[in-house]
Amino acid sequence: MAREIVLDTETTGLDPRQGHRIVEIACVELRDYLPTGRRFHSYVNPERDSDPEAERVHGLTRAFLSDKPLFADPAVAGALLAFIGDDPLIAHNAAFDAGFVDHELERAGHPPLAKARWIDSLAIAQKRYPGMFNSLDALCKRFRISLAEREKHGALVDAQLLAGVYLELRGGREARLDLERTPADRAGGPISQAGHGPRPRPLAPRLTEDERLAHQTFIAKNLPDTALWRSGAPAGS
Repeated sequence: MAREIVLDTETTGLDPRQGHRIVEIACVELRDYLPTGRRFHSYVNPERDSDPEAERVHGLTRAFLSDKPLFADPAVAGALLAFIGDDPLIAHNAAFDAGFVDHELERAGHPPLAKARWIDSLAIAQKRYPGMFNSLDALCKRFRISLAEREKHGALVDAQLLAGVYLELRGGREARLDLERTPADRAGGPISQAGHGPRPRPLAPRLTEDERLAHQTFIAKNLPDTALWRSGAPAGS
């Protein structure tokens, strides 16, 4: 089965080249466009303050993050690399997350991730809905994905939301509605189709005699001799 990883980060600011760092990172595993329930999540000590605007977005203070592991810790970098393996990575505005992840990996002594691994869900949405708002929030509302659990942006919550959005963008919901295929069909056998024939017991007429006569009287009074209703069988037969 095809495995993909939905990834999201929260950071101290907008640009790792200006010294900004990851404060939270999360991944959600998909197989054949469906969440498996497996995930990776960690808060990260950035060893610096967040920009005020960034902190308003994610709500993670330096005091809260002070006892969390550094990104270079095996519990973060090592565990992250083990979880994502060599599989494709999905992110919304992927260049942003890729830039921060590569920056942190290089600081920790690991090579950057191959650019070809990244799938940008924002680019997919922009191609499908040109000229429309395609933020994660806007797409959740468009696809009726609940935002009730999200008070502030968080990497794990956003990764889970993005998994649902990506499923919609790829048509995954329709793929799950495979109700007419048997287990043998899904295993690769021919798709069976139900045959249709005449009813073994035709339904009894439901018109009363008075209704049938009223219908014939209406046709006789109101329709011309060439009307289709005059050439057919009597109503109720």
